[in-house]
Amino acid sequence: MFRDSYNIIPASLAVLLHVLILGSMIAVYDLARPTPFTPLAVQATLVTEFPEVAPPPVVEPEPVVEELEPEPVVEEPEPEPVVEEPEPEPDNSEELRRQAEEEKRRLDALLEKERLEKIRRQEEAERKKKEKEEAERKKREEEEKERKRIEAEKQREEDIRRQREENERLRREMEAELRQDEIDAESERLAAVDSGQLAVYQAMIQQRIYRNWKVPASAQDDLLCSVRVRQARGGDVLGVSFVRCNGDEAVKRSIEAAIKRSSPLPDPPEPNLFDPNILLNLTKQQ
Repeated sequence: MFRDSYNIIPASLAVLLHVLILGSMIAVYDLARPTPFTPLAVQATLVTEFPEVAPPPVVEPEPVVEELEPEPVVEEPEPEPVVEEPEPEPDNSEELRRQAEEEKRRLDALLEKERLEKIRRQEEAERKKKEKEEAERKKREEEEKERKRIEAEKQREEDIRRQREENERLRREMEAELRQDEIDAESERLAAVDSGQLAVYQAMIQQRIYRNWKVPASAQDDLLCSVRVRQARGGDVLGVSFVRCNGDEAVKRSIEAAIKRSSPLPDPPEPNLFDPNILLNLTKQQ
């Protein structure tokens, strides 16, 4: 119901508008049509030559005026706005296509640049990652080498220390053994000396030297020369030195020559009587 009432009002307004338009068209048509001319009725009096008689007053009829209906007031519709036809635009499709292609190329180049930049950043990041991993690996290797070097150095120092201790122990043992051997040898030698065997050994050496000594004529009767003879094991003479001697140079040379001709010297009757530096007293009296 409410909806139908809203439809009646626009329908009524439309009918009224059509009536007004139709009336305005009729009024315009009547105004444009020529109005018919209606002659006025004229009454004429025939004049004769009769005595003038005053004619009765002529009553002229009032002209019949056709009453026109009042023209309805018609609201003229507002003229529709004149829409000017736009001038045809020039055909710039080729320019637009070229611009679109240029824009596409620009976007493609930009995308390609961004893609290459992304690849470059990825490669750079990968390179830095590899360099970091390689540096860390080398660092670990260097640390491992340094650790092993320190351990090896400690082990070497420990080995050197143990070797030194062992060498020191062996040296002490050897020195102790040598001292003991020396003590034993000295004891045996002293025992041999006490037994007179050392005097026998020295006499044996002197007898060999006297046999090889050619005493020079310059030798004095009181000649006495103390000579130290350095010999090797087995009796080979290594050197001769005079401790004191009252003979001249000819005597000394003759004694040295005699000792060297006596090499090798006789072996001691007991091995512990061997003396590498034996002291001999030589005189002219044999």
